[in-house]
Amino acid sequence: MKSVKLLLLDNLYKVFIMIILIISSIFLLCTKYKLKNVVDVNIDLNELLNYIFIMNSIFIFTIFILITGFVYLLRNKVLNFSNRMSDIIDKIICNEGNIVFDTDKETLLSKLENKLKQLVDIIETDRKKYFMEKDSIKSLISDISHQIKTPIANICMYNDTLIERELDENNEKLFLSNMRNQVSKLQWLVQALIKMSRLESNIITLNNKNTFLMDTIAGSLKGIYLKAENKNIKLTVSCPQKLKLCHDRKWTSEAIFNVIENAVKYTENGGKIQIKVDEWQLFTKIDITDTGIGIENKDINNIFKRFYRGREVTEFEGVGIGLYLANEIITKQGGYIKVISKKGKGSTFSIFLKN
Repeated sequence: MKSVKLLLLDNLYKVFIMIILIISSIFLLCTKYKLKNVVDVNIDLNELLNYIFIMNSIFIFTIFILITGFVYLLRNKVLNFSNRMSDIIDKIICNEGNIVFDTDKETLLSKLENKLKQLVDIIETDRKKYFMEKDSIKSLISDISHQIKTPIANICMYNDTLIERELDENNEKLFLSNMRNQVSKLQWLVQALIKMSRLESNIITLNNKNTFLMDTIAGSLKGIYLKAENKNIKLTVSCPQKLKLCHDRKWTSEAIFNVIENAVKYTENGGKIQIKVDEWQLFTKIDITDTGIGIENKDINNIFKRFYRGREVTEFEGVGIGLYLANEIITKQGGYIKVISKKGKGSTFSIFLKN
């Protein structure tokens, strides 16, 4: 039964023409039969009725030809339509990049091609996004393994030395102290990597609230004030006490802390760091100015990249995550960070937050 249905559906136009032909033939036969009955009653009407029959036959034949032609043209259009759709879908499946869509005409085919083009554009965008994320994950794994390898190697070396060699009490304490420093560095690195991965994967949802900016800056100074004091660095803050901004206090404080920590790290003993806040029409600018070693012009465009460190700062402690995190946090809030620096004179990091 199913095979019969499929056969009928596949040859639908032929079935339709056969039905029209059968109906037309039956009609002509019925007409001829009726006319014959009339002729039997009145033989004088034979010629007229034959003429009527011939004209009727010509009319029906003409209608049949027109219907057959219409069905044939319709079938060709449907076939062309289906072939065109099949070709386009095959190219999409084969991921060909040279698909030409005809979207300029006001036809059903053009409308469908326009929809298919939109679908292809969405698929292509998603595909590019997938490969970008894949490359980003590869790069992240490579960077993490590189950064973790050094402290782990140092810990293993100190541990092997303590086990295999007999050391006096002073050297033993020195090695243990070095191991503790490496463990602390590793712990800090892991925490920074966790923050970074959570930000990149959008696991963290920023909770923006209208709070005092001064409280946020004060929170960022808590963790850095002692380091600045140990280097005799003068820290000054100029911020309107009643200035409120819609921002995530915790993460914005983290971003400001990372910038200030960098300023303290690269500023020599007795230097100065100034934090100045200016309220603009669209943004509020937080300038963090130091008298540190400054940044080379060729490095300014790279300092916000993950794990990037310039050649001049390799002697300083760090792995190149702080500024990257700061930039990510500020960017996710609709702001940005701008840097002006002069080698040997110092730097100004300007954090712009939306009002």
